[in-house]
Amino acid sequence: MSAFCFKKPLLTLAVALSGIAVQAHADSFNRIASYAVIHSLPEGVKRTQETSPEIIAASTDGNTVVYSDSPFGGLGFVDISDAAKPVSGGYIKLDGEPTAVAVFGNTAFAGVNTSESYTKPSGFLTAISMDTHTEMGRCDLGGQPDSVAVSKDGQYVAVAIENERDEDLNDGELPQLPAGWLTIVPLKNETLLCAEIKKVEMTGLAEIGVTDPEPEFVDFNSKNEIVVTLQENNHLAVVDAKSGRLINHFSAGSVVLSQVDTEKDKALLFTGSQTRLREPDSVKWIDDDRFVIANEGDFNGGARGFTIFHKDGRELFESGMAFEKEVIKAGHYPDKRSGKKGNEPEGLAVGTFGTDTYIFVLSERASVVGVYRDTGGTPEFVQLLPSGMAPESAVTIPGRNLLITANEKDLIEDKGPRAHVMIYSFEDKPAQYPQIVSDMTATGMPIGWGALSGLTADPKAAGILYAVNDSFYANQPTIFTIDANKAPAHITSAMSVMRDGKIAKKLDLEGIAADGTGGFWLSSEGKTSKQIPHAIHHVNSNGEIDRSIDFPAQLLIHERKYGAEGITMIGDNLWIAIQRPWKDDPKDQVKLLSYNLKTNSWGAVRYPLEASNNGWVGLSEIVEHGDNVYIIERDNQLGENAAVKRLYSVSIDQLKPAAIGSDLPVVKKTLVRDFMPDLLSLNGYVQDKIEGFTVDATGTGYAVTDNDGVDDSSGETLFFSTGKM
Repeated sequence: MSAFCFKKPLLTLAVALSGIAVQAHADSFNRIASYAVIHSLPEGVKRTQETSPEIIAASTDGNTVVYSDSPFGGLGFVDISDAAKPVSGGYIKLDGEPTAVAVFGNTAFAGVNTSESYTKPSGFLTAISMDTHTEMGRCDLGGQPDSVAVSKDGQYVAVAIENERDEDLNDGELPQLPAGWLTIVPLKNETLLCAEIKKVEMTGLAEIGVTDPEPEFVDFNSKNEIVVTLQENNHLAVVDAKSGRLINHFSAGSVVLSQVDTEKDKALLFTGSQTRLREPDSVKWIDDDRFVIANEGDFNGGARGFTIFHKDGRELFESGMAFEKEVIKAGHYPDKRSGKKGNEPEGLAVGTFGTDTYIFVLSERASVVGVYRDTGGTPEFVQLLPSGMAPESAVTIPGRNLLITANEKDLIEDKGPRAHVMIYSFEDKPAQYPQIVSDMTATGMPIGWGALSGLTADPKAAGILYAVNDSFYANQPTIFTIDANKAPAHITSAMSVMRDGKIAKKLDLEGIAADGTGGFWLSSEGKTSKQIPHAIHHVNSNGEIDRSIDFPAQLLIHERKYGAEGITMIGDNLWIAIQRPWKDDPKDQVKLLSYNLKTNSWGAVRYPLEASNNGWVGLSEIVEHGDNVYIIERDNQLGENAAVKRLYSVSIDQLKPAAIGSDLPVVKKTLVRDFMPDLLSLNGYVQDKIEGFTVDATGTGYAVTDNDGVDDSSGETLFFSTGKM
């Protein structure tokens, strides 16, 4: 969970949807707010400071949440009195690295790492007033703390003393002493009784790293029994808090997985198999006898799902690939993690809402939360929630019908999204997400998809659309068929783009246009220096490229890497939207290229761009409908910096191309829709890449965002209708 300050850092870290119904399930969780934790930092701290909510807990009254912030070294507080409008609740700096926090009554208990090195671990447990944010006491722990939990009756605090290993030493293999242990600190009236600390040894329990146990996560049931995961040791232990006696311990075991994507290869190929140790991270009691583990894995494992055990050691349920299949269906599968641990379930929460107990499984790399209803046997999958980037932990507040997640990844260094706390409400409303999913194939696996970058519509069938993926899946260029008449929309089939009977390579598909005869025109954004040509391609109804048209030399001498984005067909002319100005363009204008299929001649007009105070503004899509072409114009900003996410129209009678190299005419545009309300409709942060738009056979518009293949992205894909155009 936590990282040493000297360790290599973790990856630095609405408008109603007209025309599309949402899922018809009542009693669903929906996100109602997102809070960027940069707003909780103390006054005067620069916004360039990395900050991250990792482990989150809630006050007894449910009106405040507190989170541990390892990068900045403190605890942040968020006032959720109005859950839909969270505001800063303050911040307290600590003299060390907080690794976890738990709350009982009016006190937050945080483990703080002060280790000098991996071989000289140290830390303390501190008690912080939830009202005044002042320290009420502390206990020296003698080692590096990780997880912290408080018993339900407020009598004990359990701390996993991990004394984590150096992952760069001997490939991270165990043993690396000193060993870890479990610490139990008694409480009296929320006061730490440091003199009565119990140290529970874990050495000698596991077969893996027998001399070097590394306790990772702890949790209490109502009987004051503590369950402990030893992630690197692939082991579980149950301890009596009062006596410190070991009640039981057993291996977490392994799982045989099939139909797994095992390669980081810019393709979604679910054909592999694995036998993986579970190596669980977090653990939560479901009741006094059963607990659930998240099988994130480590160097030697990661079973991509979750498991329910009885405390006597019996395995009661194993999810296998079921959770990862739901991730794939929603377009959240992280291909870059295929060679490691897939979606990497890390955090867990359990809460009772109404008469049902729910298990929440947090996928660190897929950036989703799986919601399951406990049945006493096989859990029932309920829904998948969008979570922001890298959900690390969650807390339930059943009395207010709330679920809160802490999403640790803060990409300030890469100008990416900031880290967030996200709030969900349990309500008698349909689930709002996902807005597009894929169907199952004959193999029993969902169609893999992501990074949708362009849209076109079937010329005759209402609500039938086609999309392409971009270079994130360079080894799997695909045309997807989408049925937007369903709720959510369904990807019903996928057709590979082929060249000479093989998967076409060196394509960066950004636009697609139906040709009216069963084939498609595709625009490929190139980069000559990487031997990726700027080009347009025609594919037949089988996906085979039967014609390619390279950009002319007189255009390429002015090349920049931002090339062809959208493509549309008007009569005998193909029109291509270039994303950003090239060297021969004014900085506030960009080309709309034309290619005449009869005369094989090129031409262009220029399109005026909006100004931006942050980053750049460019084009993402062009589509013909009626007397106009519709063009997406967007900036490259997200979250609070996003400003330009718009749909403009240009009348077709203005599209009179001049020869390339001549004085190009500049068209006039008309604002049709500001997409900002649509991009805020699910109460997340604003996505930067709204990239696809089309109009179907009935005149209904549809738009889609590009989720970047879940790479440094929340993975969310927004797919929505703009109504009649």
